[in-house]
Amino acid sequence: MESQAVVIAAVGALGVGAQWVAWRTGWPAIVLMLAAGFIAGPITGLIDPESAFGELLDPMISVGVALILFEGGLSLDLRELRHSGKAVWRLATIGVLVGWALGALAGFYIAGLVWPVAVLFGGILIVTGPTVVIPLLRQSNIQTRPNSILKWEGIVNDPTGALCAVIAYEYFRRINEFPDASLVDVVPPLIFAAILAGLIGYAAARMIAYLFPRGAIPEYLKVPVLFVVVIAVFVLTNLIEHEAGLVAVTVMGVTLANREVSSIRSIHPFKENVAVLLVSGIFILLASSLSLEDLAYLNPMESVGQRFILFLLALLFVVRPITVLVSLLGSDVPWNERIFVAWIAPRGIVLVAISGLFALRLGDLGIEGGQLLIGLSFAVVVVTVIAHGFTIEPVARLLNVKGSSRPGLLIVGSTPWTIALARQMSALDTPVMIVDQSWQRLGAARREGLPYYHGEILNEATEHNLDLSPFQVLVAATDNEAYNTLVCNEFAHEMGRDSVYQLGESADGDDKHALPLSLRGRALFESGYGVDEVNDKQKQGWVFKKTKLSEEFDFEDAQLKLSDTGTMLLLVRKSGTLRFFTHAARPEPRAGDTIVSFTPPQIRANPKEDTDPKATEVRPRPQAT
Repeated sequence: MESQAVVIAAVGALGVGAQWVAWRTGWPAIVLMLAAGFIAGPITGLIDPESAFGELLDPMISVGVALILFEGGLSLDLRELRHSGKAVWRLATIGVLVGWALGALAGFYIAGLVWPVAVLFGGILIVTGPTVVIPLLRQSNIQTRPNSILKWEGIVNDPTGALCAVIAYEYFRRINEFPDASLVDVVPPLIFAAILAGLIGYAAARMIAYLFPRGAIPEYLKVPVLFVVVIAVFVLTNLIEHEAGLVAVTVMGVTLANREVSSIRSIHPFKENVAVLLVSGIFILLASSLSLEDLAYLNPMESVGQRFILFLLALLFVVRPITVLVSLLGSDVPWNERIFVAWIAPRGIVLVAISGLFALRLGDLGIEGGQLLIGLSFAVVVVTVIAHGFTIEPVARLLNVKGSSRPGLLIVGSTPWTIALARQMSALDTPVMIVDQSWQRLGAARREGLPYYHGEILNEATEHNLDLSPFQVLVAATDNEAYNTLVCNEFAHEMGRDSVYQLGESADGDDKHALPLSLRGRALFESGYGVDEVNDKQKQGWVFKKTKLSEEFDFEDAQLKLSDTGTMLLLVRKSGTLRFFTHAARPEPRAGDTIVSFTPPQIRANPKEDTDPKATEVRPRPQAT
């Protein structure tokens, strides 16, 4: 029991630690998790999951994969298919058939697998791993359409690849018992089982969507009930047919995502945290459960290892590109996006889990070569994750499918003050978007030529009509403090509590009715100016100034230059990162940063400063009513 607890603690520490290192370094998290698992398992022997958990290991991993696919399904909104629906449909039909055929041929002729193993492995290779694809896309800021195509393909094709493997296995099992059996005897029952599993997942989602809004489940039990239902649906449908549960939980997630259940939105932060823990834990467990014997087949000095290396190269440069290009032939997807999608296809947990499962089953059927799938599947995961994880950024830039590389600023509320701020930030090449539900208040933004969105930022439709991925910082600056707090509290889960800001409470506010600090965003300005104070200063003609720091002109010089009544708002790093001066924290300025301050209009003591290119003013202009 103690050894199991130690393994659980070690797996958690290694998985989350790898995620943290990835965040600090920008390296692909999956690569670091695989490396941590290899070091802790086959290399040092510190972790041995099979001896610690025994027969529980496979069901633990299977349930974890099911929860990850359900969480992925919750992120799939059918409205996204307006931009990528045809491409996803082609990849989920034509792409599956072409990819299966090419994967099987490569496995037989290049890797040297026997036909049953090659056909089964070709079906498994269809999966592209949402547990790998989605973090890569999130980390790399890819444009909307290729992002949507790869995300949908990864989640939809995971259960499809599992179903293809089941079809192949059942066919070879059937002809092993009945030599005269044909595909007609095998495929229809399996398709029927998959459809039945999907209907069960759909019915479970409809039940949740009916019960949750009507108060049938108390708020504190909604998350536990949801997760228990997901696991129950997965186990039940797996009893109907092996791996049919993956179809059921995916359908359940997609159905809930498109039923607009308010309770589901409120648990998104929790389910995403659980998904991070599951992905981390499963990758560490699978990597550490490898043995050196499993990797011996990849020895490049041996003929088998050389064939496997050629197979991996064919998978990267032949199978995947041909599959995508054939599937999207004649579509409206631009060629640069087709080539990008053709290159990005990292494999993940589902590939390894399913390969390990069928490797044992093929051995039970007396089919030789099944044991090769374990080492080969890990090799596919490692090679594709490293190849695509480290090249997604340069390839995206080369093919011009990368979103804005500089962090953007999302401003909620169109006022003279926010218009001036947006104009100043645009001058510093920071992507800016002003959001307001009043078309009249947006008039100034339209006249200035600033990007704007007309709508309610808290409306769920905004998530689908407005691409929020370029914006890493939010400033809520409407005239309503309570609304600003509501916006910051809503987006704190998505952007991070340290990345949502609002103006401070008004100086004449009633402390008895002050909003809790736990709900508010970070207060702008070290002095904590409130809405009324900023509006008053704007009417008095206060202006925004920018000051560039250098080795010769440092932060102390900038402070001396600033008027006694002026105040610093934020600084912009060379990379475009925004750091705000708040009542609770002050960023550390350094050479190359640009400081944006809010100061009263006055004639400078030194006339030379008027021509100083490092200091400019942006005055808030009166807003038309």
